[in-house]
Amino acid sequence: MSRFQVVSGKGGTGKTTVAAALALALATEGKRTLLVEVEGRQGIAQLFETEALPYEERKIAVAPGGGEVYALAIDAELALLDYLQMFYKMGSAGRALKKLGAIDFATTVAPGVRDVLLTGKACEAVRRKDKAGRFAYDHVVMDAPPTGRITRFLNVNDEVAGLARIGPVHHQAQAVMRVLKSPQTAVHLVTLLEEMPVQETVDGIAELRAANLPVGRVFVNMVRPRLLDGASLALLDGADGGVPRSAVARSLSAAGLGGARKGGNAEKLVDPLLAQAAEYAERRALEHTQRAVLEGSGPPLAELPLLAEGVDLAGLYRLATDLRKQDSA
Repeated sequence: MSRFQVVSGKGGTGKTTVAAALALALATEGKRTLLVEVEGRQGIAQLFETEALPYEERKIAVAPGGGEVYALAIDAELALLDYLQMFYKMGSAGRALKKLGAIDFATTVAPGVRDVLLTGKACEAVRRKDKAGRFAYDHVVMDAPPTGRITRFLNVNDEVAGLARIGPVHHQAQAVMRVLKSPQTAVHLVTLLEEMPVQETVDGIAELRAANLPVGRVFVNMVRPRLLDGASLALLDGADGGVPRSAVARSLSAAGLGGARKGGNAEKLVDPLLAQAAEYAERRALEHTQRAVLEGSGPPLAELPLLAEGVDLAGLYRLATDLRKQDSA
């Protein structure tokens, strides 16, 4: 399995939640996972119910089997100071530039520079080894920018390598792209079974492939439970003569929802109940269409359920368990 897992998705699809669940799922049997945030939203800290993440790697969770999840919120300004020290030995000079506002100017006015720093810091964590020659982390998971700009975000080092043809900047950009375009990396996309996010996902897959970036899985998030079987949906569609209203009323009565006599409470519930069922059947049909579109796009699909009570820490562990089951199936 790829050591660098990049998770993107249209806003509102739950990409941060999926990235966090994936990090937990990978940190099994004593493995160490680093979960990286690059957008400055502190969404990871909220999910794990911990204080805001600093610009340092901090353990935030223990996975089943004794694995550990660490997290890092990458700050572009501090990453640039690291970069200046690493390649130009500008420790004190870099701090002076920060006081003058030059660091903020570089990372704000030149967004390409910011993306180089963010991807570079994450790739450094992927490549890092301890004194025994073992990787510091078994997996690094990045909660990346949305689908609409993920290809440009990941490919920016290629552009920098082309502009700076010699020197440490060129070599750093090349080293980052070797990681991003290698089998070590997988770029996953998160979607819902709705037309707009599905279309953006399909477009994102095409853009990633055109840039020779490795596409991983499509995570279909917030999948609603299946409440009616095929035979019931066929009745709602009228394929078998429609739903027998009297039978529905009797079933409601048997469930303690009023008498089955004409005009009774059960009969009054039939129309609202059938209307809700029709809405459910319509949504199921739309979801079936969108799932077929995703299946035709190529990458394997993984599904995560809708948690009706919302995503808290317990829910995050539940989603991680679902991912582990799908990986072992």
